[in-house]
Amino acid sequence: MTTNLFYCGYSYHTNGYHSQHKTGYPSYLFRLQTEGHCEVVVKGRKMNLEKGDLLLIKPGDHYELLVKEGQNSGDYHLVCEGTWVDQWWNRSTKPDVSRIDLDEKLLALWRHIMIEKRRPEPSQNEELTGYLLRALCITLERAVSETGTSFSHPYSVTRMMRYIEEHATTAFKLEDVARYAGLSVSRSVHLFKSSVGKTMIEYALEVRLSAAIERMKYTTMTLEHIAEDCGFGTYPYFHRVFRKKYGVAPGAYRRVDLTT
Repeated sequence: MTTNLFYCGYSYHTNGYHSQHKTGYPSYLFRLQTEGHCEVVVKGRKMNLEKGDLLLIKPGDHYELLVKEGQNSGDYHLVCEGTWVDQWWNRSTKPDVSRIDLDEKLLALWRHIMIEKRRPEPSQNEELTGYLLRALCITLERAVSETGTSFSHPYSVTRMMRYIEEHATTAFKLEDVARYAGLSVSRSVHLFKSSVGKTMIEYALEVRLSAAIERMKYTTMTLEHIAEDCGFGTYPYFHRVFRKKYGVAPGAYRRVDLTT
């Protein structure tokens, strides 16, 4: 299956801008508002876009963009097509506009695509660009689903889960998680437990154990090093948590895994 990337860039408008495709946009368009605001018309419906709004346009959609004089508007945008993109688009509902987190990892991925695309043609790696585009599509799809009403957890809980997943192997405080979700500590603790069915610390331990098992299977790191690297601090604590979860000591688990 193919992916064809026509354009990927960033624009910042301060003196007005108007673009229109009344007969239908020719390809897929992804546009993420990162600064300021603007107006768009999609399939005849006018909408205001603000920071964090993701616009997804499919081929044939009526689309207009208007940045008025005096407005500031910054956005990442990408134009693409291909059989893989068709399949990705059709496998789930894609709202015209969704509010998503301006996650630095997502923006870094978008910038990576921009850099690859702007290389002189002999230096461009279409295979790499294609895989980066697929990664961006899947990342955007998850971002949209996590902010949608059909997602299994409230949006603030999802933010807490993502923060814990990212910081589980380092020291973090409940205050850090709560601040990231924009909640008080007491509210975040209650909401997380009622939604996920476990405490933040229990969830963090699951993430740490998963990371530890990966290292036990695929590296030659010592168990003491794994315990430290995965956020357990000391091996005795890692041993106690691991045995409670899996009913066997880490060393025995590793020996069995190596023989299977």
